[in-house]
Amino acid sequence: MDFWLAIVIIVAITSIAKVLRSHHVAQARIEAARGDSAETTALAREVAALNSRIAVLERIVTENRSSLNLAHEIDALRDR
Repeated sequence: MDFWLAIVIIVAITSIAKVLRSHHVAQARIEAARGDSAETTALAREVAALNSRIAVLERIVTENRSSLNLAHEIDALRDR
């Protein structure tokens, strides 16, 4: 085997390995970004659901009650 042929083969192998490694790292970053996006979407849905539940609870508590009565109930709960 010629010396220069060996150098060319070594450079080619090294270059191919670097390209494959870069591709692998890029794919890992893409997958991580997709996972973060999915997690963010799930958390946003959960927050929206909790906000709607809070709105329902507020409506239940304040419906057909005077504010004075509600204030007394809150104070009674604080005293516990």
